[in-house]
Amino acid sequence: MDKMLYIAASGAKQDLLATGVRANNLANAQTTGFKAQLEQARAMPAFGEGLPTRVFAMTESPSHKYESGAMIKTGRELDVAIQGRGWLSVQDAQGNEAYTRAGNLQVGADGLLEDGHGNLVIGDGGPIALPLPLSKIDIAADGTLSIRPQGAPVEVLAEVGQLKLVNPELSQMEKGSDGLFRLKDGTPAAQDINVRLSNGMLEGSNVNPIEEMVSMIELQRHYELQVKMMKKADELDMRGNMLLRII
Repeated sequence: MDKMLYIAASGAKQDLLATGVRANNLANAQTTGFKAQLEQARAMPAFGEGLPTRVFAMTESPSHKYESGAMIKTGRELDVAIQGRGWLSVQDAQGNEAYTRAGNLQVGADGLLEDGHGNLVIGDGGPIALPLPLSKIDIAADGTLSIRPQGAPVEVLAEVGQLKLVNPELSQMEKGSDGLFRLKDGTPAAQDINVRLSNGMLEGSNVNPIEEMVSMIELQRHYELQVKMMKKADELDMRGNMLLRII
C-alpha cells in the first residue's frame, strides 16, 4: 500500500502548489502588463537504492502565457503600451537589466524615470534622467523621449534620450520572483529598433479570470480525490494487518 500512499501524497502536495500558481494569476488579473504563469504535472520515477519502482507527481511551470493583454486607453503622457512583441528595459533592485511590459511610467523626485514599481527605466545609455522642472513629456513610437522645460514656449521640445526596447526570443526568457523577466543566460538583450510603442495606452493583464477559477476548482476536486486515496490506502493497510493477526 505504500506505493499508492506515496503517489497520492505527492499528488496532493503538487495540487496545492499548482493552486498557488493559479491563485497568483487570479490576484494579478488587474495588474498592468502581467503575464499569466502556466503549470502542468507529470509522473516522475523515484530513483534511489534498488530499482525505481516508485513514482511521484511533480508540478512544473513550463513557461508563461505571452499573449498581449487588452489595450487600455488612459490619455496619460507617461503611459505606454508595446505594440505586438517586445519589452521595456528596466534596472532591478540588484542593478541588473530586466524586462517588463508594464508601461505605467513615472518621474521620481530626482528626475529619474521609473516604472510603476519604482524600477529605473533604462535608455540607450543607462538609466534615464530628466531635467527638472518640466511641463511636458513626449514619448514617440520608437521610444524617443522629448521634454518641454517649465516656462519654455509651446513649440519647444528637447530630445533627452530613448527607451531601450528589446525583443529577444521568448524561449530564452524566464521570470524572476520580482515579476520581471530576464534572459536565462543573464546577459542583456540587444536593442530592437522595430519595437513600437503606443502613447497614452496601457497593456492590461492577459489573465483570463474565468479560466483561472475553473482551473482552481478542478485542482481542488483533484486534491480531494488524492486525500480519499490516502485514506483508502490507510484502510487497506489496517485490514491487511488484521489478516496477519488472524493467521
